[in-house]
Amino acid sequence: MAAESIQSLIAATGVEDLERRFEAQRRAFAGEAYPTPERRRDRLDRLEQALRRHEADIRRAIAEDFGHRSHDETLLFEQFMCIEGIRHARSELRKWMRPRRRGVAWWSLPGRAVVTHQPLGVIGIVVPWNYPLSLAVGPSIPALAAGNRVMVKMSEYTPRIGALFEQMIAEAFEPTEMTVVNGGVEVARRFTSLPFDHLLFTGSTPVGREVMKSAAENLTPVTLELGGKSPVIVGGDFDVAEAARRIMHGKLANGGQTCIAPDYALVPAASVDAFIAACRDATLRLYPALVDNLDYTSIINDRHFGRLAGYVEEARLKGATVHKLHPDESDAARRRFSPVALTAVSADMRVMREEIFGPILPVVPYGEVGEAIAFVRERSHPLALYYFGGGEGRKRVLRETISGGVTVNNTLLHFAQEDLPFGGVGPSGIGAYHGSEGFRTFSQAKPIYYDSRLSGSALLRPPYGKLFQLVTRLLHR
Repeated sequence: MAAESIQSLIAATGVEDLERRFEAQRRAFAGEAYPTPERRRDRLDRLEQALRRHEADIRRAIAEDFGHRSHDETLLFEQFMCIEGIRHARSELRKWMRPRRRGVAWWSLPGRAVVTHQPLGVIGIVVPWNYPLSLAVGPSIPALAAGNRVMVKMSEYTPRIGALFEQMIAEAFEPTEMTVVNGGVEVARRFTSLPFDHLLFTGSTPVGREVMKSAAENLTPVTLELGGKSPVIVGGDFDVAEAARRIMHGKLANGGQTCIAPDYALVPAASVDAFIAACRDATLRLYPALVDNLDYTSIINDRHFGRLAGYVEEARLKGATVHKLHPDESDAARRRFSPVALTAVSADMRVMREEIFGPILPVVPYGEVGEAIAFVRERSHPLALYYFGGGEGRKRVLRETISGGVTVNNTLLHFAQEDLPFGGVGPSGIGAYHGSEGFRTFSQAKPIYYDSRLSGSALLRPPYGKLFQLVTRLLHR
């Protein structure tokens, strides 16, 4: 897509245009407050058709935004995930929409109670740059399945996929159903200040705080997916080499720019050297070369490349040992960052305080599993946690740590399970989506009580007298 075309699409979304789009969606929702299953399924179908029509365009646009991004990674981690999410929602939709019977108090019989899920209205979705397609489409799927209208704000760091996605959605949807906006910081601020019926933001914790403040002005409920430092614990009973292979795949996918990537590894002290050697071997197997390797993704921009280089240099100056995991040097011009492991790290290093979001793996030794658990618990609750092993160690880690989600004996894969909720806890996020949890996030769970024609409630009305006192004594026993 030509640069002038990209700029014209981005410029088309002025700050003033946001309110017009929002009000148009709100009015349209008022005219169709409870779309039929057929209407909802049609919207999901059109979303899938748009994704399939532009498959090659999507891969090219994302690769150009990153400088280079593996087309195969885009296919696996973005396009496949989006299609799977749509299929799952379509197959489960009628079940999700079905009213659920609830019990009633014995003295309310023969009344009955149900909970029904009602669309909220207009949903706002703020998309990060690291997975610009799947983190735009992923939340849109349950929002549309729940019967809502959707507005999506794309990241200014990925303007090509942002412009393409805006075009795709404009071709497939009326703007009152679903619309996409592009623009910089000022557009983003105005977007999050709109009185949405629910706002979902995926991004960094500092920006998440600002989004929550902005939403609070309208008492807009929020779902925040914020990331953080997701630990991986290698148990003493799991093969170190196999753990390293699985960890490095999760760490290096998308150049390490994944919110649930393993951030640091806790490894039995006696196995640290073997683990680092296995990480080096795994890296070379995954990426025999770096600079010209079509499978290895570039860092998104110069600022983030410099941030990663700064982490390593500061750690080295403060006494950490830097272990190169690949013989190729980093290439700043192409933003290819050569993976490294760090040992002898300390809490005052930025690499141990801030989310890394790149191919740097601090390795922390521990003596027994209680030490590893304590290390995790002393820090903010992570978005993800990974444990390799079984037995009592696994039981203790699952029982004694708090995190948004867990994969055992691998990394990342809990995100890919459509029937599991995805979300953080505390500083790593608020709320969850995916599958039925996403449907409920973007719905109002409306409790309804149906009283019987033969109702005993008349016994509890004034004027209060002996019959009332008898009934209340029976109820209060």
